[in-house]
Amino acid sequence: MLAEPWSRAFKGRWIEHTIESQALAGNPLGDPASRPLWVYLPPGYEESAHRRFPAIYVLQGLMGQVDMWWNRSAFRPTVPELVDALFGPDGDHGPDGDHGPDGDHGPDGDHGQGSPPPALVVLVDAWTSIGGSQFLNSPATGRYLDYLCEEIVGYVDARYRTVPEPGSRGVSGKSSGGYGAMVVPMLRPDVFGGLASHAGDAGFEWCYLGDLAVAARSLRDDYGGSFERFWSDFRSRPAMRRASDAALVNAYCMAACYSPETDGKVTLPFDPLTGRLDEEVWARWLSWDPLRMAGSHVEALRSMRAVWIDAGRSDQYFLDLGAQAFSAELFKLGVEHHFELFDGTHSAIEYRYPLAWSYLASRLQPG
Repeated sequence: MLAEPWSRAFKGRWIEHTIESQALAGNPLGDPASRPLWVYLPPGYEESAHRRFPAIYVLQGLMGQVDMWWNRSAFRPTVPELVDALFGPDGDHGPDGDHGPDGDHGPDGDHGQGSPPPALVVLVDAWTSIGGSQFLNSPATGRYLDYLCEEIVGYVDARYRTVPEPGSRGVSGKSSGGYGAMVVPMLRPDVFGGLASHAGDAGFEWCYLGDLAVAARSLRDDYGGSFERFWSDFRSRPAMRRASDAALVNAYCMAACYSPETDGKVTLPFDPLTGRLDEEVWARWLSWDPLRMAGSHVEALRSMRAVWIDAGRSDQYFLDLGAQAFSAELFKLGVEHHFELFDGTHSAIEYRYPLAWSYLASRLQPG
């Protein structure tokens, strides 16, 4: 779908809400507990007074906040436009996927060909002032797993004609959002019964160690081994001006999610002066790797009605390797799923989202 240069009228309806979160109240970072929430109603929702609809919850990647979905790139539709094109009449669902030898390991399905059944789409904000939350409960960031599963889902179910059952709820996302899409259903299969992960964080040795090395070097050379000095400098100037900024933000944010202490202290997996890996702390990180988690959450994964995993073959963070390994683990565990590698990197892959949303919507229908 070639985007028009200006906003256009939606066939469905986007509604903005503000949710007052008890789970995030008093969070350790002092981030707002009042959060924006957007809900998409497909065409015909108002006229179908007795019909109930599945819901797809969409998570953002690291450093994402919900209003970024409306950002426009040249010649490309925004994400809200992609949602509307998919679920509106005669929608354009993007290019057909290549479902060749890299594999569909589940039942054959509709991967974006033809209009899918209608669904609600919910855009979730889980931003934090250190970049993100990984959609987990952490004493260093806040209770973002509870916020999503207890508050946002309950808020949407109470106000819209959803199907209030896990088998009619899906969660999707890219990168850190894709991580959340993999992990949240493992932890809370009582809430979500379907998932779609685009280049989600998995295979931590490949996707994180490179950034940890960059972060360690910058801490040594630029900040005297102190993350406090980094954050003070980072917040005093335009963000992302230094080449090492992204790696430092990523390293600290992940440590806050994967290796926090009960008092909220953030424990790094490496020595900030020498860069030497701390094997004990690193093992704590690995315990949150979806590849390692899958084996202890087999029943949760097998209960999913829809599992979609994909990634670009040339992903800059090697998340294609993580996706492929996660798919292999699911196959070994007997979890039906769709897996695909496509030609692309980690960037500009939003055109893949409608393929997964169509897949979820088709499998999460009630009845």
